[in-house]
Amino acid sequence: MPEPWPLIRSTPDKSYRVFSVRTDTVRSPRTGKEHDFYVIESADWVNIIPLTSDNQVVMVRQYRHGTRQISLEIPGGLVNPQDTPLDTARKELLEETGYQAEEITLIGTAHPQPALFNNRCFTFLATNVRKTAALDLDEGEDIEVALISLSDIPRLIREGEITNAMVILAFYWYFINKVPTR
Repeated sequence: MPEPWPLIRSTPDKSYRVFSVRTDTVRSPRTGKEHDFYVIESADWVNIIPLTSDNQVVMVRQYRHGTRQISLEIPGGLVNPQDTPLDTARKELLEETGYQAEEITLIGTAHPQPALFNNRCFTFLATNVRKTAALDLDEGEDIEVALISLSDIPRLIREGEITNAMVILAFYWYFINKVPTR
C-alpha cells in the first residue's frame, strides 16, 4: 500500500494572477531518495449548472487561451478568499450570464488534477434560473450566453462539442445524482 511521502522542504517559486507554483522536496518511503515535485497552487474553483424552469441549461461560449479555441461551458470561476464556494457560485452565475437562481445546491466536489494542483472544484446546481441583469464581465472575459436543452448535453459531450473536463464532470455529478428538475 502506498504511503504519504514525507515533506523535506517546500519552496515558493513564481506567482501569477490566478495561481502560483511551488517546489516540494519529498522523500520516497520506498527508496528513501529525495525528489522534487512541482505543485500549482490555486484557489478552489466553482462551476454551476444553471437550469431554467423548462430544462434549458444556461451555458457560455468563450475563448480559452490554453487550447486557443472557443469552448462551450457552464459558468464558473475562482473562489475569492473572503467568499464561500456558494457565494462565488451565485456571483459567477450572475456576472457571466445575467441569471439568478431560485435555489443553488452543491452536487459534487473533486480535485481537478491532484498530481499537479492543490485545489478542489465545487459543482452546484442552480434551479429555476431567470434572466435578471446584463452581463458583468471582467476585462479578460468575452462571453456569449447560450441556452442548451438539458436533453442535448450527453450528445454534445459524446460529439466533442463540450470538451472541458470539469464541465463534463459537473454533468456527471448531475446525471449520477439523478437530480430532479421541476
